[in-house]
Amino acid sequence: MSVSLPEQLKAYVKERAEQGLYGTPSDYIRELIREDLKRHEQKKLETMLLEGLASGDPIIMTATEQKKLEDEVRARILKKRTG
Repeated sequence: MSVSLPEQLKAYVKERAEQGLYGTPSDYIRELIREDLKRHEQKKLETMLLEGLASGDPIIMTATEQKKLEDEVRARILKKRTG
């Protein structure tokens, strides 16, 4: 993939890379994309939590309920990993 930047942005990216924080301008761009992805994932998680809060009456979280929930999450993760 190629990305074109105006000269002012090219100079800024090059300067950031030269400041020693990043090995190359491409490293800097990759880091920006990773940070954006983290923010996007955080926003998705926040949305899901808010939807969960609004989804119905709360339940009392006993040790048994917590164990059931943990088991369900582990099963979902395993299923996702094994496809």
